[in-house]
Amino acid sequence: MSPTTLPAAGPEHGHVTFLGAGPGDPGLLTLRAVEALANADVLVAEHDVLDVVRTHARPGVAVVNTEPGSSSDAVPGTGAPQLTVVDGASTTAAVPAVRDAAHLVMEAARGGRRVVRAVSGDPGLDTYAADEMLACAAAGVPFEVVPGVAAAVGVPAYAGVPLRDAQGADVRFVDARTASDRCWTEVGASDGTVVVSTTLDAVAAAAGELVSAGRKPDTPLTVTVAGTTTRQRTWSATLGTIAQTLKQAKVLPSPEGGRPVIAVVGERSAAAQRDQLSWFESKPLFGWKVLVPRTKEQAVSLSDQLRSYGAVPHEVPTIAVEPPRTPQQMERAVKGLVTGRYEWIAFTSVNAVKAVREKFEEYGLDARAFAGIKVAAVGEQTAKALIAFGVKPDLVPSGEQSAAGLLEDWPPYDPVFDPIDRVFLPRADIATETLVAGLIELGWEVDDVTAYRTVRASPPPAETREAIKGGGFDAVLFTSSSTVRNLVGIAGKPHNVTVIACIGPATAKTAEEHGLRVDVMSPEPSVHKLAEALADFGMKRRAAALEAGDPVTRPSERRPGARRRRTT
Repeated sequence: MSPTTLPAAGPEHGHVTFLGAGPGDPGLLTLRAVEALANADVLVAEHDVLDVVRTHARPGVAVVNTEPGSSSDAVPGTGAPQLTVVDGASTTAAVPAVRDAAHLVMEAARGGRRVVRAVSGDPGLDTYAADEMLACAAAGVPFEVVPGVAAAVGVPAYAGVPLRDAQGADVRFVDARTASDRCWTEVGASDGTVVVSTTLDAVAAAAGELVSAGRKPDTPLTVTVAGTTTRQRTWSATLGTIAQTLKQAKVLPSPEGGRPVIAVVGERSAAAQRDQLSWFESKPLFGWKVLVPRTKEQAVSLSDQLRSYGAVPHEVPTIAVEPPRTPQQMERAVKGLVTGRYEWIAFTSVNAVKAVREKFEEYGLDARAFAGIKVAAVGEQTAKALIAFGVKPDLVPSGEQSAAGLLEDWPPYDPVFDPIDRVFLPRADIATETLVAGLIELGWEVDDVTAYRTVRASPPPAETREAIKGGGFDAVLFTSSSTVRNLVGIAGKPHNVTVIACIGPATAKTAEEHGLRVDVMSPEPSVHKLAEALADFGMKRRAAALEAGDPVTRPSERRPGARRRRTT
């Protein structure tokens, strides 16, 4: 068996994988971790870790997590994590049972089930993982360990704070919650780098311990909260000034002072060096909350792109896609595809591909029904949807990805080379006539068929509506005139501090007609070019603030009272 092959679960005892979920960024999960999660029958994790790993678990996996919002995370008298059963496979119990983690893990493994026990950071540094492993060993339950990125290593890397350099300084790791006087004395006497795991309101006390143990008060220090996530924030100070720095930044006092932080102490964590190495927090849209008002299916790839720029996308569907009111026209057209009625079929959206695919599946057809028919796609995303269906498009615009761009490359009808003169155009009920008129001008007959209807989606939750109107979002991406009209209709007009980004002149005109100031315009009618344009805007805004010696802030922090309510 190869080292990366999952072992078979035993028929009686099952199998347990102790898995490190890393410090918070889901992208830091290892390939081995993703493989184990995909094969798990049961997932056991604390609530915050569950958000990181659950995406990779297969649908229907039984879940065991901590009680969200519980004020106590320990079983009385044991100090072990208090886990609440939320078993998706058996929901008959009105009140979830509470047991200690070790027994829960072994119980879940019975009957040959694969269990993944996910912990924050790395299992080897988890307070209780070793006890759970020993309990498995004693009960004869086979287990394996999948290491994860420890917070004490991953967080400084994301903060731009290297722990070692060419001089090869000593590195010490200290957990301030359990450190003894002897431990503080040893690290205080050292001139190496000290990585301290503590809480926000205990940072000053840890700094005081180091100064008392011999470290100079002017020793540089960085403190990072919510490390490796888009809520990350880092402060640079010294052991002697960190308390004042956090107070001036209005971070403390705070009811959230118990949040975990990683503090790095030593000359190599100096602010001047971090300014050059802070690759994560210097992303062009770092921490920006960006509203993506699109259909849910269309928002996924755009949201992934925004995350790569450091943004926090918030998807709010403004358009719902529904079948046509009279499906007979669509049914005749799909049958015409099979009987050879058409020379071409032109797809102008991902939704059009989805509508035809669903009709195919209804009739028991697949991509082979396109044999002998030329297929056109209006752009790259539509082409990808076709390829996923098993159809490689014959024509995709070489220039502008729009109906006009498609017409520029579309060949005129030639009775010598084209045995059939008809084009099937499945599209939305509100689509423009540009493509139809252009194809007719090129000599083609067009069956212009309503494949789906676009209707206004239901209003988002009240919290989202308040954030839109109150300036809680840093930017909003408008990808069509209908997204402007629908968002304003279901949620209200975005606050004037919110950056408005539009995909093209027509969308920008609609936004201005609704009283919005357009800040960003895409150079091409492409959602990905629009996201790039917003990132470029954010980068220039950041550079201007730094050049002026001003703090780098998000647009939402400019609204009245934002600094008092700001969370990191």
